[in-house]
Amino acid sequence: MTEVAFHFGAADKIGYACRLLRKAVHAGASIEVVSDLPTLERLSGLLWAVSATDFITHCGAATEGVLRELSAVQLSESPSAPATRQVLVNLGSTVPTGFDRYRRLIEVVGTDEEDRATARARWKHYASAGYTIVRHDLALKAAAE
Repeated sequence: MTEVAFHFGAADKIGYACRLLRKAVHAGASIEVVSDLPTLERLSGLLWAVSATDFITHCGAATEGVLRELSAVQLSESPSAPATRQVLVNLGSTVPTGFDRYRRLIEVVGTDEEDRATARARWKHYASAGYTIVRHDLALKAAAE
């Protein structure tokens, strides 16, 4: 069964996603990120400059061949069928279709009330389907540091 995790309280949702992707890629994960096109375009731009010494290889869903295979991160408006990655990161506001084809699903939730409200609805969906959900409260983590 897919592992579901919510990362709540990301003050800068896209910036947090970049750091999360960097950490996951360095751990050897292959990842697909789903969201709307403007968010994916912004994320792609930021992935080019995560740090002076890092580059996170990424591509769009339409990319084919070797470039797609060598890219650690794939950016898509909807999840691939079949899943070609281990981890699905959702930056969108709806439950991604086919999320259960991935080993892990990570939901990144910002601090604005609309994002939090749609996250609560997704949480209820996963819980009612029997998924165990891991909660990461980023505000508590920041306060502890």
